[in-house]
Amino acid sequence: MAKNLQDTITLANGVKIPWLGLGVFKVKEGSEVVDAVRTAIKYGYRSIDTAAIYGNEEGVGQGIKEGLQEAGIAREDLFVTSKVWNADQGYDSTLEAYQTSLIKLDLDYLDLYLIHWPVKGKYKDTWRALERIYHEGRVRAIGVSNFHVHHLKDVFQGSTIKPMINQVEFHPRLIQKELRAFCKEQGIQFEAWSPLMQGKLLDNPILQGIADKYGKSIAQVIIRWDLQNDVVTIPKSIKEHRIIENSNVFDFELTKEDLEQIDALNENQRVGSDPDNFNF
Repeated sequence: MAKNLQDTITLANGVKIPWLGLGVFKVKEGSEVVDAVRTAIKYGYRSIDTAAIYGNEEGVGQGIKEGLQEAGIAREDLFVTSKVWNADQGYDSTLEAYQTSLIKLDLDYLDLYLIHWPVKGKYKDTWRALERIYHEGRVRAIGVSNFHVHHLKDVFQGSTIKPMINQVEFHPRLIQKELRAFCKEQGIQFEAWSPLMQGKLLDNPILQGIADKYGKSIAQVIIRWDLQNDVVTIPKSIKEHRIIENSNVFDFELTKEDLEQIDALNENQRVGSDPDNFNF
């Protein structure tokens, strides 16, 4: 179990990823994203998650550069993730998309590259491209995002590497038990996007009751619940006090009863699209 913000979990290939990182979905390109990334690094975050479609890779790269300099740490101390967008999927176009992301981020390599969504008829070719990038030593780990069990099984067919991570929507209203169990059995690390359900859980009375008991915020309780479920988590924030708050989750532990109460909030409810039914 993670004891501090720099604690990591080891992926199937031996690469270590921090349990907690900063997500930058919907964070505006320019000073907003530069400041968020810089602030996160300043307060001890060592994992930054972006994607081509977020349109903020250049700002993320700038924030990384400034953050590393200010913190006096090396690029190797940071874990950086990006994702290939749906329109760029396919073998050759994925190879190109990876290169484009590197150029925008102004980095020599990524720590993790993901297929953003399982685009029908394309994601297997996309996966072959990721395997190639990985075999060539140009990325430290590869994985997928928004893949159901059947998508994962499909990727296993004819591939030489299993995804090391599956990053999906995960929060107390969508606890994805079956998918989590399958990933665990296959050695695929489970990672949560939208862990706070885009703010929709921050007035939940049950979560508030648990939060009050520990003198914590609902956001901190949810992030702690993720960690105790062995789920890597990337809450998004642009406010300095929230970035700090989201990381202050290592000084308390939820009881078995707390965890069960939170699990019981599940309604299989999504704020994002269903990976079996999306049109973008």
